[in-house]
Amino acid sequence: MFKGHPKGLYVAFFANMGERFGFYTMMAILVLFLQAKYGLSAEKAGSIYSTFYFAIYGLALLGGILADVTGKLMRTILSGLIIMFLGYVLMSIPGFGLGVSLTALGIIAFGNGLFKGNLQALVGNLYEDPKYSHLRDRAFTIFYMGINIGAFFAPSAATGVRNWWLKTHGLGYNANLPQLAHGYLNGEQIDLASFQSLANQVSSAPVTDLKAFATHYIDVFSQGYHMAFGIAAISMVISLIIYLVLNKYLRYGDIANKKKDELPPSMQEISPQETRQRLTALGLVFITVIFFWMAFHQNGLTLTLFARDYIREHVSRWSYIFFDLRSFLPLIFAIIGLIYVLNKKLDTRSRVIGLLVMVSSLILLFYVVHGFNDQMPIEPEKFQHFNPIFIVFLTPVVVWFFGWLDKKGKEPSTPRKIAIGMFLAAVAYMLLVIPSFHLPAPKVIGDAGSPERISEQWLISTYFILTIAELFLSPMGISFFSKVAPPKMKGSMQGVWLGATAVGNLLLQVGTFFWVRLELWQVWSIFIAVTLLSGLFIVSIMKKLERVAK
Repeated sequence: MFKGHPKGLYVAFFANMGERFGFYTMMAILVLFLQAKYGLSAEKAGSIYSTFYFAIYGLALLGGILADVTGKLMRTILSGLIIMFLGYVLMSIPGFGLGVSLTALGIIAFGNGLFKGNLQALVGNLYEDPKYSHLRDRAFTIFYMGINIGAFFAPSAATGVRNWWLKTHGLGYNANLPQLAHGYLNGEQIDLASFQSLANQVSSAPVTDLKAFATHYIDVFSQGYHMAFGIAAISMVISLIIYLVLNKYLRYGDIANKKKDELPPSMQEISPQETRQRLTALGLVFITVIFFWMAFHQNGLTLTLFARDYIREHVSRWSYIFFDLRSFLPLIFAIIGLIYVLNKKLDTRSRVIGLLVMVSSLILLFYVVHGFNDQMPIEPEKFQHFNPIFIVFLTPVVVWFFGWLDKKGKEPSTPRKIAIGMFLAAVAYMLLVIPSFHLPAPKVIGDAGSPERISEQWLISTYFILTIAELFLSPMGISFFSKVAPPKMKGSMQGVWLGATAVGNLLLQVGTFFWVRLELWQVWSIFIAVTLLSGLFIVSIMKKLERVAK
């Protein structure tokens, strides 16, 4: 899987992994932070979330144009890392109002625009070398795995810091309490008995002054989130160090480091007619994938609201394995050890090491699980780590599968992989429709969530299918744009690819708009419809896309 690639891929892999840890720490908690600290409605918080997500990816086009015009691809990436760090530092400082938080989000979005698309363009340029070109699709799948290793740890880091901060103040965690506290302070009609009961549950002593409790709980709860943003700032420093120390391995991908006659043929000028054909094909894919991202990135929005309000709040100790890193990591290492044991191509020494890893990990796993209670509380943010861990585990499988098909001469073209990803996204939401038929609509459940709650396995399964869809579409789309983009527009076209994500993110608020107006199954049906239609559109233009990709 990792053999035969240029060293620059791994530098980009780790630099991106740190940056993505910070980013997904932010995204796992942003909506909940906005509601908890500022008392915003789901619709208002969703609007800010989707606008920020739009800016994160939309500004990549500006960053790509800047890098293409100046020819300073690597310097633009470095500037982006520094600016993002400053934004996270500002976000981590408590005591400011909503305006400062929005300013910090804008700084982070601008820095990300300089960084993300240009790093992808740099990786793509490494594969313009003929000896690496056949590995392009697989390279971006590996690169994508680095993104998700960082994303896997982010939700646990964010919730762990927040819960530790609550505990130091003698308080416990409850997802619905901030909304109830804001409602009480604002004089809204809330269920006072429920508020009193929850306040007593999270406090070390019975609460006698609900007003004082509400103010204090909101304060401590939001300060915990500010500290989580500080963790994100630290991760940016790690990415910055990796990039500064090891960027010599990325210089092949920076056209500014080459004379014109040193460029491979694929990076030299092409005719105006071919440029138009390529841009037309990229434009058609751009329009289509907007709707995938509109559906997929509901993970931090309506799917998080669904986790908070409709998924049962306590699970068995065995189900809790997947929600706690103390148990999840030993399980992962046990599986890795088992893979080594079963791999007959490895020598005896490697297989014995795999056996030792598996046995020691299982012993640690059972020790940790023994310390759990029969019923363990789960937090809505924790569902955010299922997508990245599925990415990490499924990436080697997908890379192997495509390699196996390639040897047989049957590997689907990149556009066909994108179409398959669209259809799989529709299947994921079809699965979520099934339990939603029997659940009350969000508009009628109130601040305490639904009285009727369902198994966490429904949402985990949805994330699993969405992850497979993502692996078929996202790294393949990056690869397609890096290959088809005209030579002098590599950075700009990666910005365009991310621009599709940006527009899709701007449309995320469609989810929260209908969240308070429709039945649950109707909300999910919107995403089924748009991904199915998008997939069919890709199929209808398949020959055009495959022609320019050759």
